[in-house]
Amino acid sequence: MRLRLLRGLLERPDVAIAHTFRKPPYGGSNQFLIALRGELERRGLRVAANLVTRRTRACVINSYVFDERALRRMLHPGCRVVHRLDGPLSVYRGFDNGTDEYLSRVNLELADVTVFQSRYSLDACRALGLEFREPRVIPNAVDPAIFHPPAAPRAPLDGRPVRLITTSWSDNPNKGAATLARLEELLDPARFELTFVGRSPVTFRRIRVVPPVGSERVAELLREHDAFVMPSRHESCSNALLEALACGLPAAYVASGGNAELVGEAGIPFADDEDAAAAVERLADELEERRARVAIPSLQEVSTHYLEAMDL
Repeated sequence: MRLRLLRGLLERPDVAIAHTFRKPPYGGSNQFLIALRGELERRGLRVAANLVTRRTRACVINSYVFDERALRRMLHPGCRVVHRLDGPLSVYRGFDNGTDEYLSRVNLELADVTVFQSRYSLDACRALGLEFREPRVIPNAVDPAIFHPPAAPRAPLDGRPVRLITTSWSDNPNKGAATLARLEELLDPARFELTFVGRSPVTFRRIRVVPPVGSERVAELLREHDAFVMPSRHESCSNALLEALACGLPAAYVASGGNAELVGEAGIPFADDEDAAAAVERLADELEERRARVAIPSLQEVSTHYLEAMDL
């Protein structure tokens, strides 16, 4: 830790990101911020984690996951603060412990501009009466060096089962493990194979389970499959869904949160567990058509929007 701080002081970072970076697999925000940091550095900016110096011109705060007291000591008038938010967390978690109100207060005190990851998230926070400084919507993006379509065309179905996949690193019930368990019962195993990558509170009978793996292996697994199943509810801007789309997978997704904003015409929505199987069946029938409609924001575009928010 001391070595990292010393290095940051010596390099005098242009941009600070108030986030403790962790080696994947470790959550969507961590994945996105790793990608954002890499793109900013490729553009010639010095980027530090949890360190603001007199040279630092902008600081990205990630939700509530930062040391507020330490950050307040480091910030100065010449550092523009960009607060990245999702939520509302009370909706996503299923209970309200005051975090949304805390975020609004800290935002109004510290931030110059607020980045919401989806229109859903911004509108839902406003519906709760929460206020934020100069809100705008900038979605997440993934590292194209890792998450990209396969170099060769996918193998045609030709009677083989449709390979479905889903990924999740959390055992939050809203991540949709119950939906997957229901799909396991409803889908014809002769027509569909389903792989789950990550952590689940549910034990599956027929679904192939792969324990948490790093980003490169996740991308390989995604490219080995035909379509993605997105059962997670109240997601602001799911990195798991973005990673799948980036690898060329259309999606059957629950019509909740910001999922539809990401998928667009590249998938089929479903309302509840009982509708999920019908959505998957339809997606399988329209696989090539839906795959051709995949269109997600690039990391370069998203990074440019962040730089505009930073006034850099």
